[in-house]
Amino acid sequence: MWAALGEILPIAVAVAFSSVPIMAAILILLAPNNRRSSIAFLVGWALGLAVVILAFTLLAYLIPSAPPRRSQVAIGVLLIVIGAAVLVLAIVVWRRGAGRPTAELPQWLSNVGKLHPWQSFGLALLLNIRPKAILLSAAGGLSIRAAQLSTAETAIVIGVYTVLSASAVAFPVIASLVAPAKTQSGLVRARSWITDNGRIVGALILVIIGVVIIGHGLALL
Repeated sequence: MWAALGEILPIAVAVAFSSVPIMAAILILLAPNNRRSSIAFLVGWALGLAVVILAFTLLAYLIPSAPPRRSQVAIGVLLIVIGAAVLVLAIVVWRRGAGRPTAELPQWLSNVGKLHPWQSFGLALLLNIRPKAILLSAAGGLSIRAAQLSTAETAIVIGVYTVLSASAVAFPVIASLVAPAKTQSGLVRARSWITDNGRIVGALILVIIGVVIIGHGLALL
């Protein structure tokens, strides 16, 4: 189980530091009457993370386990393909906002602060089926499958993955609920920083994680 945790933690970190859900949470927190919407967003994000990684883990178990060597090779090849796709996505992320003013947010993201609780919940769920989220969840599910864990161990690994992946959204939400006056200025600074640097940081993280996933795949061949 410890080996599986070591392989899935970098993927969880990449999910956690995804700029889109963090920015969405910040914009909700900076909007008036944000308490219920921010909680709904956090719950939807965490629930979506758990459901998607569980779904991909179950799909990974469709790969025949016998003979063992062949199943490991199949998982390794799939991980290499996913890692390559993550690298391609990194290039797309890097180039996508190249011609856009730094301080400009996508229109849909700018309106996130106007969402009601159920809309925030639904948006958080939908953010778990973006291409980046799908690729990383698929890699996580394959990594869990490759470790050949018991049901209890699989549940623990998925739980750790979900908590860590949700942490970057959970932190500002919980901090704002506990001490709203003290966190307001920090949220404003975080919004500005992510707007200016989110694309570059996101692309770099994807490159690193893509290489890690490919390395894991090569180790299984």
